[in-house]
Amino acid sequence: MLREFRPAIVLIAAFTVIVGLAYPLAITGIAQVVFPSQANGSILERDGRIVGSALIGQDFTSDRYFHGRPSATTAPDPNDSTKTVPAPYNAANSGGSNLGPTSKSLIERVRADVAKLKEENPTSPVPIDLVTTSGGGLDPHISPEAALFQVPRVAKARNLSEDRVRQLIADHLEGRLFGILGEPRVNVLALNLALDRAAP
Repeated sequence: MLREFRPAIVLIAAFTVIVGLAYPLAITGIAQVVFPSQANGSILERDGRIVGSALIGQDFTSDRYFHGRPSATTAPDPNDSTKTVPAPYNAANSGGSNLGPTSKSLIERVRADVAKLKEENPTSPVPIDLVTTSGGGLDPHISPEAALFQVPRVAKARNLSEDRVRQLIADHLEGRLFGILGEPRVNVLALNLALDRAAP
């Protein structure tokens, strides 16, 4: 009977070592050598202190900073565990609001956001990504149009010329992958860090 079980036991042990240990260690080692930044979470630092990841958005609310896309992520309500509360860019609970185009609460929120943004910049149309959430709720990027829309507010709050702020956007513009995949975009955290360096 042991003779019948021996091949199965040997195969389980061999595949456990190969697939569960050797392969992950090899891939991790290759990633650390070839793509060290990406393998470690695309971490961004300021003055030697970690301030975030280039892959996960943050909730910037000050007029001195560019704002990202709205986030619909939530967290458990500390007062009632059966309910949730808004927690923008909560990476532990990535997801969208699942509200459809006929949802009254979605329509009201978008209208309120548009009205607020129109006060900020009444002469320009409001870019759609400044009032709509994404499916994951963690987007670190905005469109170039969304960044340019915010230039007057940021320039005024920072006492910078609008041309200087536009140049910072141009310097941080990421194009399409291989020239064809995706859309041009701006990483909000990287842009805000550059803004802090330009006008602390």
